[in-house]
Amino acid sequence: LSLPKASCSLAVQRLENELGTRLLHRTTRRVQLTQDGQLFYERCKDLLVDLDELQGLFRDDRRALHGRLRVDMPLAVARDVVLPQLPEFLTAHPALELELSSTDRRVDLIREGFDCVLRVGALADSSLIAKPLGHYRMVNCASPAYLARFGRPRRPTDLRTHRLVYYSATLGTRDCTFEYVDPNSPDRVVQVEVPGAVTVNNSDAYYGACLAGLGIIQVPEPGTRAALASGQLVEILPKYRAAPMAVTLLYANR
Repeated sequence: LSLPKASCSLAVQRLENELGTRLLHRTTRRVQLTQDGQLFYERCKDLLVDLDELQGLFRDDRRALHGRLRVDMPLAVARDVVLPQLPEFLTAHPALELELSSTDRRVDLIREGFDCVLRVGALADSSLIAKPLGHYRMVNCASPAYLARFGRPRRPTDLRTHRLVYYSATLGTRDCTFEYVDPNSPDRVVQVEVPGAVTVNNSDAYYGACLAGLGIIQVPEPGTRAALASGQLVEILPKYRAAPMAVTLLYANR
């Protein structure tokens, strides 16, 4: 900007004082954004995008999507549902720049600068705006090798001699039960304790453990269609599925 270094430093200091937070870490060798600085920077970019959109509000292409969209979603949703359809979507909206984060951890939407996040399952209490998108139907799966070893369960009581693959986002805590909706009472959810030797903390490992014959899994149906069709996985106990999992879009006040 052809400005003296002292002028820039003073401007940053005034901005930090006005905001009540430090935006930059300064050392003798380098200057880098703090977490608050990164958040402020991302929101400033959003404001500039909004200004650009406002200035072009009455152009002929006003219905086209412009700017950057930063989204987080579970790994399996990105892999099985969203990514296969992105080429068509981005061809229709060439001015859109998409930043897609796919992880099974719960990101902090505000502090990490996400515009929105997609969540599958129950939601924690939050000040975010929640937009319901639908539900995932659940299926129970096992590998042919597993069934050859342990047999095919015909009813939930058979599961006491079987194995589950446990899933836990935080290792050290796990739910050791097989869960299903009572076919005779749709409002009643039944839990059966089932042993298991393996606990994983992401969806890829969950599927991989099942394919390796380590146990039974309960998963959303879209991610299993190819494996079920090819015979790599087998659906079991179709009358005893877990309750559908809600799919929700979360965003802040924008």
